[in-house]
Amino acid sequence: MDMKEKSLEAHSKWKGKIEVISRCDIKNNEDLAVAYTPGVAHPCLEIQKDENLSYEYTRRGNLVAVITDGSAVLGLGDIGPLAAMPVMEGKCVLFKEFAGVDAFPLCIKDKDVNTIVNTIKLLEGSFGAINLEDISAPRCFEIEERLNEICDIPVFHDDQHGTAIVTLAALLNAKKLLKKDYDMKIVVNGAGAAGIAISNLIYEAGFKNIVICDRYGIITHENASNDYQRKCADKFNKGKEGTLKDALEGADAFIGVSAANIVTKEMALSMNKDAIIFALANPTPEIMPETAREADVKVIATGRSDYPNQINNLLVFPGIIKGALKARINKISKEIQLEVARAIAGCIDEADLNPDYIIPSVFDKRVVDLVCDVVYKFRK
Repeated sequence: MDMKEKSLEAHSKWKGKIEVISRCDIKNNEDLAVAYTPGVAHPCLEIQKDENLSYEYTRRGNLVAVITDGSAVLGLGDIGPLAAMPVMEGKCVLFKEFAGVDAFPLCIKDKDVNTIVNTIKLLEGSFGAINLEDISAPRCFEIEERLNEICDIPVFHDDQHGTAIVTLAALLNAKKLLKKDYDMKIVVNGAGAAGIAISNLIYEAGFKNIVICDRYGIITHENASNDYQRKCADKFNKGKEGTLKDALEGADAFIGVSAANIVTKEMALSMNKDAIIFALANPTPEIMPETAREADVKVIATGRSDYPNQINNLLVFPGIIKGALKARINKISKEIQLEVARAIAGCIDEADLNPDYIIPSVFDKRVVDLVCDVVYKFRK
């Protein structure tokens, strides 16, 4: 049985990957009176007087909404909100299994930015945090920015910030292992949600020599497809032009969040000695690890679980949302993101670092609580 058959059979058997479980027993009239009428009136009235008590008397303090419009689902693209539901359910399972956080999928059948923002704002009182998922760029930037301005609970776009945090963690350890400087030349390919977020976060961490590319090569004002890319052209590229091949010449590191097989062996050979390649396109990376090794690339990471150094958002989002809920913070700031990345990198002792071990496994049980503790330090 291949993976397609196995997955379809499992999903048909499960009839969904999540369910609602009652946290209270209703065995008799007294139980019913306490949990529902008339007893339930008392917490209702207390919350009416102080809305913060919704965290005390309801599940809100451990409940996150996983929200999408289905416009950029995994590597499948714009498949729509109903087709996105298996992914959203899967994300909810990961929240529960890895962090003990309850999560509920919400798939919005509309792509209008105003509609999505208004819908989420109206629903925020039911949740302690919002996890945006699989929304296409550049709309995802505006949606997150506007929600962070108007919502009283944290809004986290995992495709942007989860990817950026775990990538920075791996980059910090690769830098340490190979004894490179912060001014090393880094080429980021892919100027959507992940690529722009990665570029901005590693820049804030001290890596200032960044060139960001897209399908048309080094991004310029002329080939940029939106204002966010034009800002990248100004911030990172500063007048540079050319192809991805041109950008990679003399580069120390490549971070790809783009498309399969776009980096050749010859392009990898044109990079500096002791090169770093994070080829994160899934399921087929920008360059296969075997080819990169033939080009004498020293550190190679992918998004796949069947190669060493899997760069996976699962190292980030369970702990960061758990910490945000616990601390009741209303924004996951850039400072928090940087500290989380450093903490994840620090899970690996310097003596244990090697080319095949620059990032912890997603099953490393230390990571979730470590990330949670980092976020909790930012409580008000």
